[in-house]
Amino acid sequence: MTGYARQLESVRDALRTVQIALMRQEKSAIVLLEGFDAAGKGGVIRELSYAWDPRGFDVHPIGPPTTEESAHPFLWRFWCRLPRPGKIAVFDRSWYGRLLVETVEYGLSEQQYTESVAAIESFEGQIRDSGTQLIKLFLWIEPETQRQRLKRRADSPEKRWKLTASDLDSLKLRGPYDGAVKRMLALPTETPWHVIASDDKKTGRLQTLETVLAALDVDLKPRTFSYNPGVEARLGELE
Repeated sequence: MTGYARQLESVRDALRTVQIALMRQEKSAIVLLEGFDAAGKGGVIRELSYAWDPRGFDVHPIGPPTTEESAHPFLWRFWCRLPRPGKIAVFDRSWYGRLLVETVEYGLSEQQYTESVAAIESFEGQIRDSGTQLIKLFLWIEPETQRQRLKRRADSPEKRWKLTASDLDSLKLRGPYDGAVKRMLALPTETPWHVIASDDKKTGRLQTLETVLAALDVDLKPRTFSYNPGVEARLGELE
């Protein structure tokens, strides 16, 4: 087993322990993943799925809003996906698309941008006030890394299905996207961003998982849990 594989297995085990504790303590959490196309969000989600019991977390891939979603305020579709107690919600892209995609590709006005920032901060404040932990991660790769990864997708019969016209558009607009991302990351916020350098895919993936692990606040002591209601008095039935 390589050093990377050992580190990966170790962080998976730790994430599994944290998830069990979170479920038993009925805490909830959101792992929000943003990043340039081909930055490695899918690989991070795959590793989380190896670590976590699927009954305790949901993955929400966020694309363009549907007709129904467009008829509501832009945060409506995210309210509908917030996790219940004991659950973790993983967002593959998020409400920050308002400040990124809609700004770069659809020309969000300055007034709309300012109003959206205020709405997002209020939304995240309510998430925090409800006791839900929010972990925000941005996976950063350089433009040449992005181009090479998209090219490998195009050249691979097994992966070319992942390449979309939107991916090519975002590469073409990488300069404006850089500006939008830097502006977003510089916004004052109560919930900080964790920016992960992901040009090296393995290093970025491992650092992202370790960041999630460190950010999840859960009591790991004691390492054993009490019986569910009504069980302890009936343990004799197992003899």
